[in-house]
Amino acid sequence: MDVITSPSIISGSVSAPPSKSSMLRAVAAGLLADGTTVISNPSFCDDSVAVMRVAECLGAGIENDQGNVIIKGGLNPVCSELDCGESGLGVRMFAPIAALGNSKLTITGRGSLLSRPMNMISDSLIPMGVDLSLNGDRLPVTLKGPLKGGLAYIDGSVSSQLLTGLLMALPLADNDSRLIINSLASRSYIDLTIDVLNNFGIEIINKSYSEFFIPSGQLYRPTAFHVEGDWSGAAFFAVLGAIAGRVNIHGISRLSTQPDRRIIEVVKMAGATVNESDREITITPGKLKSFDFDISESPDLAPPVAILAALCSGKSYIRGTSRLKVKESDRGEALTKELSILGVKVINNSDHIIIEGSASFRGGVVSSHGDHRIAMAMGIAGLMADDPITINDGEVVNKSFPGFYDELTRLGAQVEFVN
Repeated sequence: MDVITSPSIISGSVSAPPSKSSMLRAVAAGLLADGTTVISNPSFCDDSVAVMRVAECLGAGIENDQGNVIIKGGLNPVCSELDCGESGLGVRMFAPIAALGNSKLTITGRGSLLSRPMNMISDSLIPMGVDLSLNGDRLPVTLKGPLKGGLAYIDGSVSSQLLTGLLMALPLADNDSRLIINSLASRSYIDLTIDVLNNFGIEIINKSYSEFFIPSGQLYRPTAFHVEGDWSGAAFFAVLGAIAGRVNIHGISRLSTQPDRRIIEVVKMAGATVNESDREITITPGKLKSFDFDISESPDLAPPVAILAALCSGKSYIRGTSRLKVKESDRGEALTKELSILGVKVINNSDHIIIEGSASFRGGVVSSHGDHRIAMAMGIAGLMADDPITINDGEVVNKSFPGFYDELTRLGAQVEFVN
């Protein structure tokens, strides 16, 4: 489905979506906890639904009860194939978890996930006793445990997602484990993982992010878990508040460990006014100026930050962009192509992007590249364009934020859906 967003007057309040990152980790923990876990404020985006199905295949009982997700845990595989949809975290997190048992299981996915490298899974799990094969360095991965624990060396420069899976699985291994980490990316996502694990009674010893010690023989404790608001989704509305009109975002915590909370730093650097409280933020436009910002620890911020830069006077530098190649799309190239269509001058280098700002966007037809965050970026661009912007496959936002266009409409945006 195509989506058209048109020049609009923006003002009002929106709700941050539930954090997909928090939800996926809580579902995995609920699977591993013998007993009943209650997840409040759950996410039902495409990635969350896919991960819940995987958890069910691994033995969890899951139901929706008056808006809460109820998980009856217990690792006991009932399927031979685990389909993670398009969730990269789902694949990398569940590979170590699936390897805890001695059943032969195949993990696969869909869409762009099938072209993303997965060799870090074999590099880490085989030394820990897992029988594993890949399709080259791509999905599907077929594995058979048990995961014994012990010593492993992890390259964290591309993604922290496999480390999350190991931190979740290894407390149940037979042996204590020691993980030596090289160049860990997105440390805040590991903080989030450890925070979720602590809620379920699991201890992880973090030695300055270069080494983790995981005692074996631990037990997950079922619990009541509340999914916090999602800074990755809220970032687009923070940018909208900076470029278009006063926006209040509630259901979001400034104390969160999510790395994308750094969007507040960026909009302040660009000249917007930000008022914060414990559970909400309000962003008001100011005189926008260029900025220099490093996204290496929060690469999902690239699309909204690029939209902000495109409307700031002068040249803005977005640094630390090398990891954008292995997202749902090559986001550096996708942003360069689509912003150029909208009349923005963009230079995409190997590790940084330079954007020369202008007063507004041209209208036109752009592609989402099958990437939910590119679609959201183009969606807010249309509200500040001279003419409407049509986003091909704009409904791909359902991957992480099914209510995105509803929230835009709530702020006064003109949004049209075209089959």
